[in-house]
Amino acid sequence: MASQPSTYDLIRQHGIDRRTFLNYCTRITAAMGLGAAVVPDVVAAMENKPRIPVIWLHGLECTCCSESFIRSAHPIAQDMILNMISLDYDDVLQAAAGEQVEEIRRRIMKEHKGAYILAVEGNAPTKDDGVYCTIGGQSFLEILKETAADAKAVIAWGSCASHGCVQNARPNPTGAQPVKKIITDKPIINVPGCPPIADVMTGVLTYILTFDKLPELDRAGRPKMFYGQRIHDKCYRRPFFDAGQFVEQWDDEGAKKGWCLYKMGCRGPSTYNSCSTIKWNEGVSFPIGSGHPCLGCSEENFWDNGPFYERLSNVIVPGIDSTPDQLGKALTVLTVAGVGAHVVSQLVRTPKNGASPEK
Repeated sequence: MASQPSTYDLIRQHGIDRRTFLNYCTRITAAMGLGAAVVPDVVAAMENKPRIPVIWLHGLECTCCSESFIRSAHPIAQDMILNMISLDYDDVLQAAAGEQVEEIRRRIMKEHKGAYILAVEGNAPTKDDGVYCTIGGQSFLEILKETAADAKAVIAWGSCASHGCVQNARPNPTGAQPVKKIITDKPIINVPGCPPIADVMTGVLTYILTFDKLPELDRAGRPKMFYGQRIHDKCYRRPFFDAGQFVEQWDDEGAKKGWCLYKMGCRGPSTYNSCSTIKWNEGVSFPIGSGHPCLGCSEENFWDNGPFYERLSNVIVPGIDSTPDQLGKALTVLTVAGVGAHVVSQLVRTPKNGASPEK
């Protein structure tokens, strides 16, 4: 088996200079939530380690994850991302087709047994032997199981592969299931979102390349470095939420002033993702920044968790219907009550003769 060139070897061939390369390594390290001390490790991995062999499968999906992946915000997106990995099989991006390309997939599985990453975009129908999604006469369900058998790990791109998304929503006529329900004997990294953020996808691959291990995952199998905080925690509209200032109707004064969208159905308080920090389109904005409430697309069953534009009834937020004046009055009452309790406590503890109380 011929040795794989490193990422740096290939991007130099594409005319990318050293300064741009180092800038990329610094930015992706920051995106992963790692300190500056880790940048040399990322640089060394890009320079010396062979690229990761990747087989990228497509099941029931809309291809939005691929669209996001090739539109990373970094200035060297096309070369950096597509040369970071050895993308040996991808239904959408490959030039070959038919029996020839299926033979390539099987050859990669054999030559890189136990070393390749299986990336899955979309999910698999399980009813009627998976007949509702077939490729070359073979069901996607069979292809998924066959390709996962010798993979090092599986990355489930997007909400379709991670959680099921719209195909898995009620009544789910094709029996569509996310990857984790089908592949149970391999490490799986869920990277949900509809689609996931491009830089998050890049960051996951960079981490695996740099440290030769999977990133730390949360209870839902998502990388903590990108899904460790709620969108609500870093949302620029959070101060309006805390002040009780909410958009009540589309295009009202609150909407024009950028107030909180919670009452319009925003799932930010219950959604874990990097939208409010990494954002989209070179860090320009994200749905909430564009005046649209978060739909919670990185959470399980988000498609069934509707209606989308109605306030969530299962997220309890004390005082959510209070105005700022009411909140102020409530805080004043609590403060007075606290002072009164302190005075009573002191009177009880202090003897009438002024002597110090017994210990």
